[in-house]
Amino acid sequence: MAAKNQIDGETSKRVVVCGGGVIGVCTAYFLAKKGIAVTLVEKSAVACAASGKAGGFLAFDWCDGSPVGPLARASFNLHRSLSEELNGVESYGYRPLTTLSLTVTESKPGSGGLGLPDWVNGPAKSPSTIGTTQTTAQVHPQLFTRKLLSTATEKYGVELVIGKLEEVRVESGRVDSVVLEGGRVIDTDAVVLAMGPWSSKFELLSSIFRVHGIKAHSIVLEPKDPNAITPHALFLTYRPAHGGEALDPEVYPRPTGEVYICGMSSQEEVPDDPDQVTSNPESIQVLKRVAKTVSSYLNEENALVKAEQACFLPSTEDGVPVIGEIPGIKGCYVGTGHSCWGILNGPATGAALAELIVDGVATSVDLSRFSPSRFSKRR
Repeated sequence: MAAKNQIDGETSKRVVVCGGGVIGVCTAYFLAKKGIAVTLVEKSAVACAASGKAGGFLAFDWCDGSPVGPLARASFNLHRSLSEELNGVESYGYRPLTTLSLTVTESKPGSGGLGLPDWVNGPAKSPSTIGTTQTTAQVHPQLFTRKLLSTATEKYGVELVIGKLEEVRVESGRVDSVVLEGGRVIDTDAVVLAMGPWSSKFELLSSIFRVHGIKAHSIVLEPKDPNAITPHALFLTYRPAHGGEALDPEVYPRPTGEVYICGMSSQEEVPDDPDQVTSNPESIQVLKRVAKTVSSYLNEENALVKAEQACFLPSTEDGVPVIGEIPGIKGCYVGTGHSCWGILNGPATGAALAELIVDGVATSVDLSRFSPSRFSKRR
């Protein structure tokens, strides 16, 4: 076995990636492109949690000034090149967007106004452009994740295994194999744990750092007149009629003809299985009220409700993702804690992890700020 951190020459070429969300799938894709034999282990279904129920909004420079800034810029650009490579416009709804912020006051009558798209005909005011087609874009996250995986399996030989990770076996300080529920053992030279909010359920990770789940709600509407809805993402300051705190829902029209509306987040306990995640009826009702207040095209008469859903966004103690090698275990890597920017930062995270695992160093993004070793230093 090579003594270096990276996977070396002919010595070892096997990596198991655990987690079939956007981070795991992106990592599997970029590893396989480098010629590594990748097994992707997912306990439920690919993109069944946040990677299937997120908004898919992409922003080039919105994370500037934070540790995530360089990662976000690199990943925004990587999304663009992946779209060219994978025909993202057709296959998963990639498109640049104009993004507006505006205030909506539920109790005030009013219809549209200067600087607003025609379909935003509710009591909205104070629009400002906060993203242009150069700096904001979108994907359909489930279609994106599944397109990436289908390309990885068909073109680069990634194997998908449905099973629950039970244990990472370590011999002499180095990853040796993974054990799945039911006893199946997969020998490997490295493992990537990309388990999102379920990182907190796996002791190897939860003993080092804490990941909590932010439960976010969304609805997907299908307007009867989808051609009337222009590609404008809306970030709202929404003042409910009954008073109280303003809400900050978001509205994303999709090129599929759907309109995605999200908001109503709270910290809750993550259930053991993604299939057990259910939405809170009160939160869904608020989002439906937001929809019909913003636009008559999105009210009950003019739009069908296709989905009422919730998902958990993985967030760390310090709000910064965890990306890198676990201290003291050679060949054990982690990628989690991306919060609401997981779809945006999936490609650059996956590409950088692939570089770190295969070449020993990530060259596309400096991963030092994201290292899990920052938690062990506190103990």
